[in-house]
Amino acid sequence: MQELKIYGATVKVIQGDITDLAVDAIVNAANNKLVMGGGLAGVIRQKGGQQIEEEAISKGPIEIGAAVATGAGSLKAKYIIHAATMGMDFKTDEVKIRESCKNSLLVANELKLNSIALPALGCGVGHFPLVGAAKIMAQETLRYLREGKPVLKEIIYCLYDQKAFDIFEQNAIGYLDYFENQFQSPFATVDTIIDINGAVVLIKRSNPPYGWAIPGGFVDYGESLEDAARREAMEETSLQVDNLKQFHTYSYAKRDPRFHTISTVFTATATGTPKADSDAADVKIFQENELPEQMAFDHRQILDDYFKSKKR
Repeated sequence: MQELKIYGATVKVIQGDITDLAVDAIVNAANNKLVMGGGLAGVIRQKGGQQIEEEAISKGPIEIGAAVATGAGSLKAKYIIHAATMGMDFKTDEVKIRESCKNSLLVANELKLNSIALPALGCGVGHFPLVGAAKIMAQETLRYLREGKPVLKEIIYCLYDQKAFDIFEQNAIGYLDYFENQFQSPFATVDTIIDINGAVVLIKRSNPPYGWAIPGGFVDYGESLEDAARREAMEETSLQVDNLKQFHTYSYAKRDPRFHTISTVFTATATGTPKADSDAADVKIFQENELPEQMAFDHRQILDDYFKSKKR
């Protein structure tokens, strides 16, 4: 067995019979009509009882890539999550496997389950390469853990034979381990110098690091730098910014006392009266010669650079 702790969950690769696992849910690589004929589906029906198939068929057919949950009959698991990796032509591909893995995790999340076990999706009847399935499933697991609010605390890839185990150990756990280290640092952030009639808008932070700061924050996954800058400005100052332009990138590893951040700083203009919101305890407009003494991060240096640039 190999395991990795990542984003609050434990991901494991084990060798064994998935139908013997006492987990909250096991995943069945199903066809979209949810008929449980051969392969893993047939074993689940044989060992867990005909009622599993009857319940599954009552919920089908489903879209290829979708997933639904049924009871687990006499198996040790609580649920079977039937993920449609193929249609009745028994053909699968990357998109179908990716969607079926993603939706299996989402169904488990909706059911508020703690643990799930997945086989090598698409690699049985579908004959999809094990290496490809391992990487796809690892990518979707990483996406699930990084996005939204994951509930699962244990995600198991259960492989029946040694060859499949070895491939998943290298290409799933290895992949996740690499990206966990990659994503620990640095973090992408944005800050926006909002100029109102030659003065700048600053917020007083209500969370550590304390002090006055340029409005900004972390870039959300899937969000552009520009969208993040506009969002953070609105959330912290209630201002809609205009004329957004990149000013400079600040990447000194110790600029943020919490961890390594790389900030892309923007300049912008705005009209109206700023109002503190989000994690801002206060918000004010400052002239260059009246900047506050206590400023967070390297924002004093950033503003010094900004005002110098305006005088060139």
